[in-house]
Amino acid sequence: MEKRESFSSRLGFILISAGCAIGLGNVWRFPYITGKYGGAAFVVIYLISLVILGLPIMVMEFSVGRASRRSAARSFHVLEPKNTKWHLLSYPAMAGNYLLMMFYTTVAGWMLAYIVKMLRGEFTGLTPDEVGGVFNEMLAQPGPMTFWMVVVVLVCFGICGMGLQNGVERITKVMMVALFFILILLCIRSVTLPGAGEGIRFYLVPDFGKIEEYGWFEVVYAAMGQSFFTLSLGIGAMAIFGSYISRDHALTGESVRICCLDTTVALLSGLVIFPACFAFNVNPGEGPGLVFVTLPNIFNQMAGGRIFGALFFLFMSFAALSTVIAVFENIISFGIDLFGWTRTKSTLVNLVLILILSLPCVFGFNVLSGFAPLGEGTTIQDLEDFIVSNNLLPLGSVGYLLFCTSRYGWGWKNFIQEADAGKGLKFPKWARWYVTYILPLIVLFILVMSYIQKFGA
Repeated sequence: MEKRESFSSRLGFILISAGCAIGLGNVWRFPYITGKYGGAAFVVIYLISLVILGLPIMVMEFSVGRASRRSAARSFHVLEPKNTKWHLLSYPAMAGNYLLMMFYTTVAGWMLAYIVKMLRGEFTGLTPDEVGGVFNEMLAQPGPMTFWMVVVVLVCFGICGMGLQNGVERITKVMMVALFFILILLCIRSVTLPGAGEGIRFYLVPDFGKIEEYGWFEVVYAAMGQSFFTLSLGIGAMAIFGSYISRDHALTGESVRICCLDTTVALLSGLVIFPACFAFNVNPGEGPGLVFVTLPNIFNQMAGGRIFGALFFLFMSFAALSTVIAVFENIISFGIDLFGWTRTKSTLVNLVLILILSLPCVFGFNVLSGFAPLGEGTTIQDLEDFIVSNNLLPLGSVGYLLFCTSRYGWGWKNFIQEADAGKGLKFPKWARWYVTYILPLIVLFILVMSYIQKFGA
């Protein structure tokens, strides 16, 4: 068994964990639902949800990782009481990491492809419909899609193969600093556009009328869902970084810092998108259409749009790649922890595995587009995303909650001892009752509601 690696700095741990949390959901989902549910009013509810939902589960994941010094593949084995079956939680956690990468690598590839398209001026002079056509044409071609997916997989495994400190930590730090720099530059450009004021008002001035329109229940549920999914909790993607850090700092304080960075990126993304949409009278639609159709149309009309467009997709690529690197690091550690492989062997085996596993998502948009697993108009990507986001993340989170609070599991006393070791903000003792009885029910409620929304039961 290789000696357990560790981060060279606390900043490395915070930036990499934030990089894992900061993904495409921050950029293409958060601004849209914020706009839909009343701008600033929704943001307030979202922030409260983040504190009461995401934060406690994040602290638990980090605690399990740090106490066991293992990835999700072995952490439950190390900490569970004798003759219990908590280690069964490791299997869906590992499956979740692989499934997430089966479609995330393809989407990250789209981002890289769009940097090149922007720089080459492929959108210049196109009508809005033709811009949408470029995206659809890309999806229809398995060759280029496979190429960009392979680039993502090779680059990210290459970085992980260089080691935790020399590869993952060093490169992710640079990417995260660049991500914030580009994001702030894009914000300044967007808010200074003529007519951007209306978009800023829409985004930052609470509109409680919108909440009345949709109903408080739906808005609070949407905020909870977003705050929960944005941090990728429940599959041990965070626990791995806990296993690499010292006990110098209490884990609640570190988790707060990571949540703050994640939220800052989400909020600033809205400041890029809404002012620009209002300045050019474009509807900020949902999902991939926002990023690949709406925004290229805006960059088309903007002075220096090609450069700003390329910068935007570079920012998006950093957001996507930081997540891919973080999850690949987790996947590599499965091989090291389970089979005693060297980092190099685990990297090479998983590189081949992920390349093969990523192909169904790529082909789901073209060669296999006739296969609609969740009903008409759905793709293999939708199925993979549904299994991870709507099932493995919430169920895994309940698993971590029960493991850390139940006297039949690792238990509250052990959890608090680990979470509070070191300097900084401690986990509130009064929250024990809440995280033991109420929070698991809230997460299960989100799970059931997502099924009702999906299948209209």
